Amino acid sequence: MAIFTVVAVIFDISERMDDFLKYHAPLSKIVFEYYAGFIPFYLNFLSPLINFIAVIFFTAKMADQTEIVPILNGGMSFKRFLRPYFIAASIICAVTLIFNIYIIPRTNKLKIGFENIYVKPVDDNNKRSTHMQIDKNSFVYIDNFDNDRKIGYNFILETFKGQELKEKLIAQRITWDSVKTKWRIEDYSIRTVNGMDEKMTKGTSKDTTLDMTPSDFEIRDNIYMAMTTSELNENIAKEEIRGTGRMTDLKLEKYKRFIYPFSAYILTLMGVSLSSKKVRGGIGLSLGVGIALSFTYILFIQFATMFSLKGGLPPLIATFIPSVIFLCVGLYLLYKAPK
Repeated sequence: MAIFTVVAVIFDISERMDDFLKYHAPLSKIVFEYYAGFIPFYLNFLSPLINFIAVIFFTAKMADQTEIVPILNGGMSFKRFLRPYFIAASIICAVTLIFNIYIIPRTNKLKIGFENIYVKPVDDNNKRSTHMQIDKNSFVYIDNFDNDRKIGYNFILETFKGQELKEKLIAQRITWDSVKTKWRIEDYSIRTVNGMDEKMTKGTSKDTTLDMTPSDFEIRDNIYMAMTTSELNENIAKEEIRGTGRMTDLKLEKYKRFIYPFSAYILTLMGVSLSSKKVRGGIGLSLGVGIALSFTYILFIQFATMFSLKGGLPPLIATFIPSVIFLCVGLYLLYKAPK
């Protein structure tokens, strides 16, 4: 893991150096914000794969020195032989799960906050033509929302009772007041409908409370990685009502945190089954196959994610597909392993 960390940081520095210099990133922020989030994220992500390579190296070494054959000939079952491996996999799975739920979102917040300023800042931080449902009866439309200034233009709020429009508010501008945690509506008109009777009210400004915040208009793709699990659940509940198109991203992020740590079991099973047979040439072949399978697993994760984001594949299925495929590979290797 130390070797992977050094290699990853060196490659990342060589890739990001131009951005750091271009946007004048302070050294203290590079070290204590960017890499303080970068290193835990990638170590946590790669820990099952690093474990996989370690299992192959260790087991292949035992097989190469003809230690596994007398163990099995002595009466130990292959199931019993697997037990210490799975105890270690359980520890890795538990640690990875705890990091995914409690620690990585907070370190990601440091890393992503740095990236959005010094690595890939958005030139145009405006979100246009936003429709959302903020509760059972209320619908909002904002023509243009400036995320930097927290100001929305051409704001419309429609309130229904069943299928009947009861009130329509139109405002030239809506501004977020971070002190009062309320919205200030400016240059507005309110049309109230009561059967055949209509009433029009106009005003210059007023404060109001709406079930939305400026964070609902964020346009960056990486904000979900910095959300805690409770924030993800809260946003998923809101998205079920609003339907702004963020549901797939939110669910993918949530399911990944809970499902991918269990890949430690699958990769451990594959590693032991693959390397427990003595082969000519020592441990090199087993290590080569193991590294190839590791990168194939990461590739499957990325393909499944893109199929979910772009192809309409349900997020839960997309998250399970790589694990199910490699579980089948692991069971096949277990079947072929010498017993």
